[in-house]
Amino acid sequence: MQRIEYDCRDIDIYLELRKQVGWISLGRAQAKKALDNSLKIVTIYEDERPIAMGRIVGDGAVICYIQDLIVIPEYQSRHIGSQVIDILITYVKGITFKEQRMMLCLMCAKGRESFYEKHNFIARPTDELGPGMIQYIYKED
Repeated sequence: MQRIEYDCRDIDIYLELRKQVGWISLGRAQAKKALDNSLKIVTIYEDERPIAMGRIVGDGAVICYIQDLIVIPEYQSRHIGSQVIDILITYVKGITFKEQRMMLCLMCAKGRESFYEKHNFIARPTDELGPGMIQYIYKED
């Protein structure tokens, strides 16, 4: 039986889900801060097993990002990712100021563009928008 939990900030669940999809490992303090600073977290369980998670980060007024959409491999292609995305989009619509616009952004893995396009995201660059960009910051002692 499937269940949805909102705003679960369980570090072990977060780190284990990341591990199951092969993402880079995080330190516990880093994972805790990431979860603590999330605007909304959605975790989906099958029976008592966590199988998916998605987070919203941002300022909650002008811009939000869908972060860490994770669905463990054996549950992918079962519309669970779509379920998480729909919940997160509904949340952002709910916090958007009346008669105002909120940007909802994300960075997707290569080859996953069509999944997000089904949820009305547009790929950049466009005629009006430049490409998305990223920089990784690594700090040594």
